[in-house]
Amino acid sequence: MRLSLPSPHLRAKCPANTPSEITPLFSFEAYHIVLAGLGVIIIAARWLPRLVSKREPAAAPLMIIFGAGAGLLLGHVPEAADPRANPLPWELVSELTVIIALFGAGMRIDKLGPLAKWAPTLRLLLISMPLTILAVALLGVWAGGLTIAGAILLGAVLAPTDPVLAADVQVGPPQEGAEHPVRFTLTTEAGLNDGLAFPFVYLGLLVAAEGLNPGLWGLQWLGVDLIYRIIVGAAMGWAGGKALGFLLFTVPRDAALAETGSGVIALAGVLLCYGSTELVEGYGFIAVAVMGLTLRRQEADHEFHRRLHDFSESLEHALTAVLLVALGVMLPLLFQDLQWSHVVIALTLIFVIRPLAGWIGLIRTDFSRNDRAVTAIYGVRGIGSIYYLCYAGRHMEFVNESQLWALVGLAILMSTILHGFTVGRAMDKVSDEPS
Repeated sequence: MRLSLPSPHLRAKCPANTPSEITPLFSFEAYHIVLAGLGVIIIAARWLPRLVSKREPAAAPLMIIFGAGAGLLLGHVPEAADPRANPLPWELVSELTVIIALFGAGMRIDKLGPLAKWAPTLRLLLISMPLTILAVALLGVWAGGLTIAGAILLGAVLAPTDPVLAADVQVGPPQEGAEHPVRFTLTTEAGLNDGLAFPFVYLGLLVAAEGLNPGLWGLQWLGVDLIYRIIVGAAMGWAGGKALGFLLFTVPRDAALAETGSGVIALAGVLLCYGSTELVEGYGFIAVAVMGLTLRRQEADHEFHRRLHDFSESLEHALTAVLLVALGVMLPLLFQDLQWSHVVIALTLIFVIRPLAGWIGLIRTDFSRNDRAVTAIYGVRGIGSIYYLCYAGRHMEFVNESQLWALVGLAILMSTILHGFTVGRAMDKVSDEPS
């Protein structure tokens, strides 16, 4: 029997004895327009810079800028796409992007020793980062008119450097060697400070809920949020890296998973490590970074490490591109709440606070003046800031939430422009001698 199938252009069933209604051949559905526009923007951002330079293209700022242009053309953005009204999708995508990027940052480190090479990283984490949070918070209260809780949250959101957008200042893929101290420091800082910003996000949430009264929440914040969660995150990451390495390289010895060349199993292990760490109230961001560092020590010369890195990097770049274009589309809407004080705060963060805090943190290290300057200046803000702001907005309603989004969006835009268009020449001035 031959079936007579309806035309694919017939969209609706028609009642009996009524003429059929046929939709136009070209329906121009909004969803398909969005997909096409997304593809055009990403291709243009990657391709256009190569017309004027042979350097790696400064794609991140262009994706945001082109996305903003698309947002202006659209005029109206659905409320479901607004991260202030619907933060969950933004939180989930940015969270997954950061997870993959942190694991990749850990995987890039070929040599952990000697211990002295970690001194600049520890100084940036323990000195520069708290100084940045404090300075941004004070500036938020004084210049931005934020509440104390909102100012603390702003400092925590903008303090960490971004592992997603900083690939051009980080060390190369596994087994390339020649890890310059500046690149090593920027890679390990970006890999660890996202997780270390979380205690200060919780501090902002506690102050918003309980007020500025450390007697009510001080012990909980110090004991649980600052100490317990960090230790558990590091321990779970180490255990996860060891366990995944055992499954990949050891059992079964004659048919090891690493020989299959598939990175999916390793990605599944990363997700397992992150999810299980969060279940026991540890910091998953710290866990996946430590997991990458630990897994890289297992069968260190095996070519699977390079394949796994390339696989995770491809996922990271794809997710990052979508998020940056989406952020750009939202900027015209977010900037409706932008004030001159926000411009002052963003400029001060990028050109004064981060460079000065980084310079102070690197005092008494072996870095030359030029290496100190490059390390202090090039801490780009990006996907991690989006995640933290979405996380906080979903757990607490802040008085200054719209202002925070406008300010953070501006800081990300400015930071990616500075980073994207100048970092190549800056890194050229850094000595090529390995540590």
